[in-house]
Amino acid sequence: MTTDITTGAEPDSVRRAIAAGVDEWHDRVEALARELHANPELAFEEHRSAKAIAALLESGGFAVDRGVGGLDTAFEARAGSGPLEVVLCVEYDALPGIGHACGHNLIAGTSVAAALALAPVADELGITVRAIGTPAEEHGGGKSVLLERGAFDGAHLALMLHPVQDGMSYNPTGTSAQAVGRFRAVFSGKSAHAAAAPHLAVNAADAAVLSHVAIGLLRQQIRGDERIALVTREAGEVTNIIPDRAVVEFECRAFELDAYLALLERVRACFEGAAVATGTVLEISETEPLYEPLIQDDALAASWTSAMAALGYDTTPSAGVSGGSTDMGNVSQVIPSLHPWFSLPGATAPIHTHEFAAFANTPEAYRAMRDGAIGLAWTAAGAAAPGATRDRLLQSAFHSE
Repeated sequence: MTTDITTGAEPDSVRRAIAAGVDEWHDRVEALARELHANPELAFEEHRSAKAIAALLESGGFAVDRGVGGLDTAFEARAGSGPLEVVLCVEYDALPGIGHACGHNLIAGTSVAAALALAPVADELGITVRAIGTPAEEHGGGKSVLLERGAFDGAHLALMLHPVQDGMSYNPTGTSAQAVGRFRAVFSGKSAHAAAAPHLAVNAADAAVLSHVAIGLLRQQIRGDERIALVTREAGEVTNIIPDRAVVEFECRAFELDAYLALLERVRACFEGAAVATGTVLEISETEPLYEPLIQDDALAASWTSAMAALGYDTTPSAGVSGGSTDMGNVSQVIPSLHPWFSLPGATAPIHTHEFAAFANTPEAYRAMRDGAIGLAWTAAGAAAPGATRDRLLQSAFHSE
């Protein structure tokens, strides 16, 4: 008996066709994901990765536009001609020093496999499938840039998945991600010989030290779900010259934008106090676009949960919000979006570790990638089914101007 796509009671013909499509492409998508893992590229430098992903989508019948939004490593691949425009976000940048420790090779794989499986049924579903290659998620806010430059114009919904360690819930309801802003603080002082004339110096390194201490103390008085992190990039080169320049990079995170802005002002005060105490001149500049809080669309979350339950996964509701930040938050502020987490069975280490990077290239990870791709494509199909969700989404086309 055929059942409605949104019920998840049993696969209907469309669900079966999608699952078969994911399986048909799995070996080639896994080979792509392994290639990405073996050749990690940093933000805005993902030339090899973007080229390989676009080529595979092109081989699947997608029309590919490279360099969208004026970003060399961004692209859009399009298939189908239905009125509901479904965006699948593809991430492929890596972390410095530890490669794909955030599993972006798997993120790319799930979105690409879902897109390839949806393409043959796109017109039947009344959708246009758009796989948008979004560089620089780790640092640089590629999606924010692409939003501003019109790459997401016309989109009615946006989807992607994120791998995590084993044991996390497949139910994204109530989860979010923090707003994050990243900055550079530069202290300017006056150099002098550290032995012959230290009294003539204005020590910029001292200002960096004081800012670390002040912020360390501030951490005792912030909310439990807020975060501050900082690292000194520059604070002198030799011991016998008192440094006239110090550079500290820092970030602030909070789940609500108002809380983030309030936290940022408190952190700025720590830097300003360090400058006053040392007599240095302070300049603070933003280094990346603001990553906004993530909003999970309830109907899309329900469709995803139904899909994963049909695949046999535990979809017990999670404890609530999750830490971390993503520029998918910027997308979710203006386009109905879904960014659920999918656990990698057997992965005991958290993301952003060498151990997770290694696990993201295992057979277990690629089996999870396969199931995640099916769930993601079924979520799109569920949203496209006739009914209130589709009608609502059709009224929500995004335009950057």
